[in-house]
Amino acid sequence: MEMHINIQLFASLSNFTPVSAEKYPIAPGTTVGMLLEQLGVAENEVKLIFIDGKKGDLTSTLQGGERVGIFPPVGGG
Repeated sequence: MEMHINIQLFASLSNFTPVSAEKYPIAPGTTVGMLLEQLGVAENEVKLIFIDGKKGDLTSTLQGGERVGIFPPVGGG
């Protein structure tokens, strides 16, 4: 059974946003780390992960229907 999530990639990661970001298909058992690999985003480019507004991490398993927000490290001075 195919499941879908909503993906939002912010700032410098926005270039990795897929065309189907609002209804991105995932397989059962997909983790955030696996999702990043599918999108071509290096794990060291990611600082914060939110799943439905709550902090997640690379090992968080997606169930389908979630909103996933991925943020890079913030720089500046």
